Amino acid sequence: MAPLSEPPTRTHLSLQMVEDLRSSLETSELLTPEADAYRVKIRRWAESSEKKAGAILLASSPTDISTTLLFAQSHGIDFAVCGGGHSTSGSSSSTGGIVIDLSSMRSVHVDPSMRTITAQGGCLWADVDAAAAEHGLATVGGTINHTGIGGLTLGGGYGWLSGQYGLVIDNLISIEMVLANGRSIKASATENADLFWAVRGAGQSFGVATSFTYRAFEQSSPVFAGTLTFDPSESPDKIPQVLAFANNSIEAGQGHAACMLGFAVGPPPNSAPILVCSPFFNGPEDQARAFFKHLLDLDPITNSAAMIPYSHVNGMFNAVAQHGGRKSTKGGAFAAPMRVEFFQSLFEKFCHFVTEVPDARDSLLLMEFFSPNKVCQVDNRAMSFANRDHYNNILANPQWKDEANDGKCRQWARDITTMIRRELEACKTDGRIGSKMEGVGTYGNYEGDVASEEKGRTIFGANYDRLIELKKRFDPSNAFGKGHLLSPQLD
Repeated sequence: MAPLSEPPTRTHLSLQMVEDLRSSLETSELLTPEADAYRVKIRRWAESSEKKAGAILLASSPTDISTTLLFAQSHGIDFAVCGGGHSTSGSSSSTGGIVIDLSSMRSVHVDPSMRTITAQGGCLWADVDAAAAEHGLATVGGTINHTGIGGLTLGGGYGWLSGQYGLVIDNLISIEMVLANGRSIKASATENADLFWAVRGAGQSFGVATSFTYRAFEQSSPVFAGTLTFDPSESPDKIPQVLAFANNSIEAGQGHAACMLGFAVGPPPNSAPILVCSPFFNGPEDQARAFFKHLLDLDPITNSAAMIPYSHVNGMFNAVAQHGGRKSTKGGAFAAPMRVEFFQSLFEKFCHFVTEVPDARDSLLLMEFFSPNKVCQVDNRAMSFANRDHYNNILANPQWKDEANDGKCRQWARDITTMIRRELEACKTDGRIGSKMEGVGTYGNYEGDVASEEKGRTIFGANYDRLIELKKRFDPSNAFGKGHLLSPQLD
């Protein structure tokens, strides 16, 4: 393999360079470490992903983004792009380089007549959900609403509405981005279609997304949603019953219903591992309660399920996904029906981990029981995203505070997702997955480890080679090489 054009040797960002860049900007602000706002803008969702940048561009226009990209490349200065700052790989941070911070670009325009939502690249999902709700509309969005729309969209995007409308990228109409050569470009199904194919799954490897236009759907009515918790130590018989319900709900809900199951550590005084179930139903309350009756009748120890505006749904998990602390993410997939023995083994592994590493008591293991049918109506070759199949995602999210536990916590995530992958492979072998779609079984947005060629091939499967060819065309110098998605080498 011939190496992709390597970035030049990284240069220290000098004070003179800072002044030169600052003087070339039109409207954006350039922060240096002595600025009060710098300390706020350097923070990330995971403290373990924070790095001390030489300067932070508070971008306000594609023009200034273009200027900064060209400046960084011409001087051999490292740069990173930060939207919501949720990457646990550190790819939205830079040590000594320039961070292009999009948080000042958060305007949202909704066109009710066309049922479209156009949002700037620095928006969070809370911005999009709230603006759409003002017009009785919604679109597929992230299940944590302080996540940036950019990272989630460019990597695929699952959400509570995926059972009805597919992935976020299935509802992406167009995108505007700044390429490595400084050019601002629009991509859609009819304009720069090759780039549009690439960015729907591997977008962060191709440029800085400054605007997204999404398809919107009528959502004037509230939805049934909330969280139920169960104590497996007091009622172990409820574990298989909750799992059986979740397994059945995937098809029975016909895309209108979904749920998440997860393991977490409950509050004091017990502070013991608990089973969490979050139901979702997009329809009238009487139908929702009838659908979830068996689950609700299991007498959970807490129950917050109620009718709420859809715009509030993606904030349900914010309390367990707060900013701060050290974090990692790692993903896997499972085929329904999940075996109760496997479910219990995952719970046992989780219990062992939080007992062995008490510092990690805020950790989560989450399973998404969403109908994949709508997602699977699109072929895996239609976009660069290659994770479509009749299975669902699992997220391992260790959370801890002491840097000394970095190795243990990240290794637990790797170990448990290896276990999950083996179970998925067994499902394929014994016919529990009868699909011929050949999805890769790895959701790129959940892969928070450091980049590698092997990981890129795993995430994109049969689409990898075409992505490499497009990378040569749109980013031949590998300026956007921080993501874990593409190889640092090209054939």
